[in-house]
Amino acid sequence: MAATPYNEMELPDGSPRDHYRRYATWLQAQAADRLARRRAEADSLFHRVGITFAVYGEDEGAERLIPFDIVPRIVAAEEWRRLEAGLRQRVQALNAFLSDVYHGQEILRAGRVPPELILCNAQYRPEMQGIDVPGRIYAHIAGIDVVRAGSGEFHVLEDNLRVPSGVSYMLENRKMMMRLFPELFARHSVAPVEHYPDVLLDNLRSVAPVGVSDPTVVLLTAGAQNSAYFEHAFLAQQMGIELVEGQDLFVRDDAVFMRTTQGPVRVDVIYRRIDDDFLDPLAFRPDSLLGVPGLLSAYRAGHVTVANAIGTGIADDKSIYPYVPDMIEFYLGERPLLANVETYVLRRPDDLAYVLAHLEELVVKEVHGAGGYGMLIGPTASGTQLEEFRARISANPAGYIAQPTLALSTCPTFVDAGIAPRHIDLRPYVLSGREITIVPGGLTRVALRDGSLVVNSSQGGGTKDTWVLES
Repeated sequence: MAATPYNEMELPDGSPRDHYRRYATWLQAQAADRLARRRAEADSLFHRVGITFAVYGEDEGAERLIPFDIVPRIVAAEEWRRLEAGLRQRVQALNAFLSDVYHGQEILRAGRVPPELILCNAQYRPEMQGIDVPGRIYAHIAGIDVVRAGSGEFHVLEDNLRVPSGVSYMLENRKMMMRLFPELFARHSVAPVEHYPDVLLDNLRSVAPVGVSDPTVVLLTAGAQNSAYFEHAFLAQQMGIELVEGQDLFVRDDAVFMRTTQGPVRVDVIYRRIDDDFLDPLAFRPDSLLGVPGLLSAYRAGHVTVANAIGTGIADDKSIYPYVPDMIEFYLGERPLLANVETYVLRRPDDLAYVLAHLEELVVKEVHGAGGYGMLIGPTASGTQLEEFRARISANPAGYIAQPTLALSTCPTFVDAGIAPRHIDLRPYVLSGREITIVPGGLTRVALRDGSLVVNSSQGGGTKDTWVLES
């Protein structure tokens, strides 16, 4: 672990990096009480709009406001170009992998990925075997979590391909910054993000079933009790499409229809924000009340597109993550432009022995975990936590991976004590349709607790606006 994390804003001598210079000059001239008033105004506005999320497992079940930081994270144009190229390459390879494992399985036969990691994985859906999806695209929306470590090089921390969330915060954070600090946008040429819903809708329309020229697109939600319901309603409204629940849809003659006051309307593309298990009670969990009976049959018949495709979870399982560089070389014949974080695969005896001997130095994650749950950060864990995790790992090594404790880059953040560095990551959103499109920037998440490396909103993290400067 590097002694000093990479500082996004400042050089080691304390002077601002070139792309931060104008902002740093402005920030230095601001009175602390003005910044405090602006932060309070942001909190008030977010509460009024209802930008909240629910934390599962909390007794009170109350919704929380995700803390918003008023100091932006700024990315230079050239840095963004390099990152964007790496993201395109990675998502292209992941889609090729998904198409392969549900068809010829060439990468398994070539021995580049152990077959049991796929075929015995709960995220692998045999029901999808042999189904041809439009454009051979499975991950239409990907949220790729990226961190900077060491001297500032980008690493991919994980791939989110099932139902990646958070993009509504990216959009609302930009609107908030433009409202609070309009003068900053006059001083900086910041690439826009507000067109994301239009790009997303165009992307979804482009993957409609063959022969459909004017597709009807809907967003399928689990309902108001879902932790990301605000985002579902927000995106449906921004795209001008219907927000539906499973009970609003039905299948007839292997086609999907939406109930309306004018009668049934044929649905061509479903942007689903429900996990695979709950999508079709006839094919997956029979106790699900959230899905649409018969949806898989309509999907198999090629009469509806589901985005992201059923079965994409196999490619964002943390046990598969270490093999993505192999996928890039296997399918594209290219060297990876973005590095993975060094990863120990605990199903390998040598990796298991090393991790058990160095547990207090490492980050350990459940392969099916998400949201910062089921995770151990060795350097900050108590002796009891280390022993509990050691027992869990020993009982089920294949259920875990481990990584070095990265010194995530820091960005100045407005906290109660003033401006102070806090660790951050970045989730850009990669859309795959007729082509691969990435709106410049993404969601920057920030660990608001001093010294914390956990940026997840469910674990006390906040968010920042992300500025990609136009050259």
